[in-house]
Amino acid sequence: MANFRQSSFRRILVTKLLILFVPVLLVGELAALNKARSSLLNTARQNLTESAINKGEKIADEIAALKINLQIASQTKVLQSGDSEPVETFLTQLSQQLPTHIDCLQLISLKQGRTIGSTCGDKAIDELKPNFTNDDVNIKVLLPPKAGTTGKRDPENQLQLLFSVPVYNRRGNLAYALYLKTTLHQQIANQPGSLTGALVVIAEDGLILAHPLAERIGTNIQTQTDADKFQDLIKNAIAGRSDSIHLAFIPGKELVAGYTAINNPLSQPQKKWIILAVTSVENAIFGLEEIKLILIVLTVGLIGASLLASFYLVPDLAEPVEQLSDYAIHLHSHHAVQPIPRNFKISEFNQLAQALDQMVERLKAWAEELEIAWKEAKSANQVKSQFLATTSHELRNPLNIIINCIRIVRDGLCDDREEEMEFLKKADETAIHLLGLINDLLDISKIEAGKLSVVTTPIDLRQLLLEVINLQSVNVQQKGLQLICTLNDEEIPVKADAVKLKQVLINIIGNATKFTDEGSITISTEIHHSAHNSHVIITIKDTGIGIDPTQQHKLFRPFVMVNTSTDRQIEGTGLGLAISRNLIELMGGKITLESLGLQQGTTVQIKLPLIDSSLLPPQAKKEDLGNKEENTPQETGNREQGTAARI
Repeated sequence: MANFRQSSFRRILVTKLLILFVPVLLVGELAALNKARSSLLNTARQNLTESAINKGEKIADEIAALKINLQIASQTKVLQSGDSEPVETFLTQLSQQLPTHIDCLQLISLKQGRTIGSTCGDKAIDELKPNFTNDDVNIKVLLPPKAGTTGKRDPENQLQLLFSVPVYNRRGNLAYALYLKTTLHQQIANQPGSLTGALVVIAEDGLILAHPLAERIGTNIQTQTDADKFQDLIKNAIAGRSDSIHLAFIPGKELVAGYTAINNPLSQPQKKWIILAVTSVENAIFGLEEIKLILIVLTVGLIGASLLASFYLVPDLAEPVEQLSDYAIHLHSHHAVQPIPRNFKISEFNQLAQALDQMVERLKAWAEELEIAWKEAKSANQVKSQFLATTSHELRNPLNIIINCIRIVRDGLCDDREEEMEFLKKADETAIHLLGLINDLLDISKIEAGKLSVVTTPIDLRQLLLEVINLQSVNVQQKGLQLICTLNDEEIPVKADAVKLKQVLINIIGNATKFTDEGSITISTEIHHSAHNSHVIITIKDTGIGIDPTQQHKLFRPFVMVNTSTDRQIEGTGLGLAISRNLIELMGGKITLESLGLQQGTTVQIKLPLIDSSLLPPQAKKEDLGNKEENTPQETGNREQGTAARI
């Protein structure tokens, strides 16, 4: 009778496990596969869109670089002379120095129609005589030869371009044409799972300029299966949108593509080229097969383990197993979970119940940690994107100003020498500003690589502060602000890197000036002595826009700015405070920032350890004494309470 009940229990247990366990696993497997496929496709779309943008930028940059190099080469005396041997040597060297792969470089005599110098034989690249309307570089796309012609072309070569530029002889007459034939892209087989995508280039009129299938190059999208989708894609790209789309570009294959648009480099800036990065859906979800295999193995393993356990469990285990199983099954319920069963007759099950309870608590903690980590990763990605957008804006604007100022002077558009000097001065000032931005980027790179260092020497902090205040007072006056300085009369000996410390002080005072529209900026020093150490605190306080307390902890992180909107009025890359913090810490100090809230001003404090004044070099003491002798009567009268100066 006992054996019958035992056997019956096993059959019931197996049946319940199969009915409850297997469908849940299968449904969970299908849901996991669908979620994994969706996630992989979303990742592929994002990567392909970024890849299309990168490909477009690379094509535009390469074409711009080739145009500049050709224009420079056309003005060399070697080409203007028309001598074959020097020209041949020059063209060979030029083809090796250019950053892009060059198929051929030729100098053609326009009058005689002969090849003066070439890197690819005497046969002319282009049978047509160029029509130069100006000194600019002409560019045209070389399409594959039509059916029935004898021309050949490597099917891997994509986006072949022909550049031509006029060359004037030494008398100033148009005598030669310099040709350059180049292949900007070669279609190669990507590794499985790669999401860079194959390059497809489509002109605004629908002409295909580059395609993974060489026979499609030179055709129009109107002949393609998804002609309507391509029309919508071109409209979206021309409107400035970069996105992804599903296509049936190649018969029998479902494809996913990221796209963007760039200005047509063929001397038609008002037209566009649409750049696509295309890959198959199969390649986009390449990792799904491994996930599927893992899920299948996991499912089979769990089912097998359940069957074995159910066949070999003894009846005495039925009740605790059922209770613990019931607890585990209902653990995921949204309703209040019942306490884990305890006080079993078998001590091992009590230990199992305790371990299960601890495991549930750990899983909850891990789930919270994973959610926090995911949010932080998402925030970091957003910060990176915002920093890249901000930095490109901050670098592009000064470069445009410098280029425009120099071109105005170069083209003789100024009325007189004084106006030329004004433009050159503006270009010089903008170049200095651009150098400062680049230095910040280099410093933050050194910080992240752990290579940023300082050379500390004994210096008089008071003298350094006076120099910085003197430099910054002009900017403060131009904004109509009041500068209040309360410094100690005596020298303030510290051990620091004078150049780096000055950089930090200029950055902090500059920030206070930038973010303050009215009111004052107060700079003060305070000495603190104790039995263990002594230090000085430099306080820079402004009455500016202030900072939301919830945002203040982010300010010393690299690439972070409180106002990251594209229409912000104050420039900057968000690196200054991060660099300042690292420099001050390398000097053994500490920097803090505090603000009561928006429109309530900001206070920055820099704490540095003091050293014995006898360690200061004699020159520093002499300069400090000279500064005291040059103090105004007003400053001398206020020595008991510190030097006070108001601007």
